[in-house]
Amino acid sequence: MRRVGLRALMVLVGVGLLVVYAGVAYLGYRLLGAIWLARGDLLTVIAWTTVLTVLLGYLSYRFGTVQLLGKVQAADLSRGRAPEVHARLDRLAEEMDAGRPRLLVGRLGSPNAMALGGIRGGVVVLDRSLFHLLSPDELEALLAHELAHLESHDSLVQTLAYSAGQSLVWVVVALALPFVVVGAGLRRGLDWIRGRPPADSLAPVSALRRRVGQVVMFGFVVLTLVLLAHSRRREFAADDRSAAVTGNPVALARALRKIQRATDPRWTMVSPLQVRGDDEGALGRLLSTHPAMDDRIDRLVERADRERGAVSIEVR
Repeated sequence: MRRVGLRALMVLVGVGLLVVYAGVAYLGYRLLGAIWLARGDLLTVIAWTTVLTVLLGYLSYRFGTVQLLGKVQAADLSRGRAPEVHARLDRLAEEMDAGRPRLLVGRLGSPNAMALGGIRGGVVVLDRSLFHLLSPDELEALLAHELAHLESHDSLVQTLAYSAGQSLVWVVVALALPFVVVGAGLRRGLDWIRGRPPADSLAPVSALRRRVGQVVMFGFVVLTLVLLAHSRRREFAADDRSAAVTGNPVALARALRKIQRATDPRWTMVSPLQVRGDDEGALGRLLSTHPAMDDRIDRLVERADRERGAVSIEVR
């Protein structure tokens, strides 16, 4: 008899949990509905949120740029020290809509280059080793590639897109939270009804927190994959722009091949901004900010073949 009474009590607790969780979910959607009905004010909130997101993303990018330049020990390369490099950069800047960036040299950890910039102008950082590794034409092609990134504001757009994506993820979390609550409540309620109550009294709270964390993690994984795919497309676009401006796709292909051969494939703090890609397997390519170097070189060689006939980029 006591056993029957205990079983009935468990069923009652389970039903109670279902009612409580359903009530919380209902109140959540009532709140969302109220916000939607007040969408005139909501549009204002969205507008201000968008402005603040963009502003904070831009400030984060600007301060991050200063910190990054300090970490790689970037310093201005004077015109007196490299007059030919500056002359080539001047010609490229006149042909491209990127402004005239500052030219810096730094220690990137490998032969490489990166471009950082805001709305107009910016900086191009070259690793010191590039000056004895690349020929003048190859270095010019690499500069054109970096100016193409500045021309399209690629690094700034990526930062702002990530900031906006973060805000979107939290909006999705807010919309999904009632479903998460219902799911957690349904599971806990059924556990009690079946006579298998959780040993931990805080288990429902832990489960809810875990579900929310899973939703957030899924959102950020999707956001990251989308931005990585966009970054790889922009690398191809910058290669094409460099080839068009210099008229010499072979020079960039040779520069990339030399960098590939000279670069240690370890991950560095500035890897997301560099011209090198990760060629190790399908997963590596999916998680890389850059396309595989061989793919980029093949595209440039195919372009040169179409424009000039068969070419070779053998590097000694």
